[in-house]
Amino acid sequence: MAIQKILVVDDSPTERYFLTDILAKNGFSVSTAENGEEALLKIKADKPHLILMDVVMPGQNGFQITRAIARDAETQDVPIIICTSKNQETDRIWGLRQGARDYLVKPIDPQELLAKIASLG
Repeated sequence: MAIQKILVVDDSPTERYFLTDILAKNGFSVSTAENGEEALLKIKADKPHLILMDVVMPGQNGFQITRAIARDAETQDVPIIICTSKNQETDRIWGLRQGARDYLVKPIDPQELLAKIASLG
């Protein structure tokens, strides 16, 4: 299935704008959430084809939300790419263990992001 609808989950308005801008210019339909709880509601209401997930957020962190999505029968088929400033290898391994398909470290390189999305589609 071609990826068209992407949900960007990040508590930083700057990051949300940056990612939304890249994605929209490349023809994707983008929605955003400021935290994990809002993300879960949006996923249930309008299931995206891909989720870009920040880790460090108020409330539940991105690892917890990724795990919740990956373990829910309704949403487990939605791929998640974690986009975070946490650049330790242990963080990357942990993120993938929670159910993420890929892991990008901020600052996000637009070409790398688009290549990873293309590889999932």
